[in-house]
Amino acid sequence: MTLSIRSPLLRRVAVVALVFGGLTACQKNDASAQVAGKLNDAAQAAGQKLDQAASYVGQQVDATKAAAQQNLSSASAPSITIDPASLASSAQANLQGAASATNAQLGKAAALTGQGLETAGRKLQEWSAQSSASAAGVSASASASSDSSDAQKQMDK
Repeated sequence: MTLSIRSPLLRRVAVVALVFGGLTACQKNDASAQVAGKLNDAAQAAGQKLDQAASYVGQQVDATKAAAQQNLSSASAPSITIDPASLASSAQANLQGAASATNAQLGKAAALTGQGLETAGRKLQEWSAQSSASAAGVSASASASSDSSDAQKQMDK
């Protein structure tokens, strides 16, 4: 990657240097030769700075790539741990909770059943009392009619 950045840069610097070198050879004036030499020096210094920048960028890219590889390899490794004691404790707590809830529901069902049985017992007692009263009334009237028929028989005799 660094070579692809450096190669065009070096070519440009070399072309600039050749152009200034050609201009220097063509020029007979010392002032223009000095300017061309200074421009050549500036072009070389700029080329060196660009090489340093490209090297720094390459190092940063390599460091970032290495960090990304390390993060990727650590992220892809499964980190699941199963603690049997923790699982047993959790299961026991869940079972105790279910047993407690079941016990509460059974208590409610027993209370409702007791209430229903009490109500049914009261109604049965009421019915029995009513049946006894009406049975007593029927037997009294049967007894009275039997007594009156006995009395009638007695009179007929």
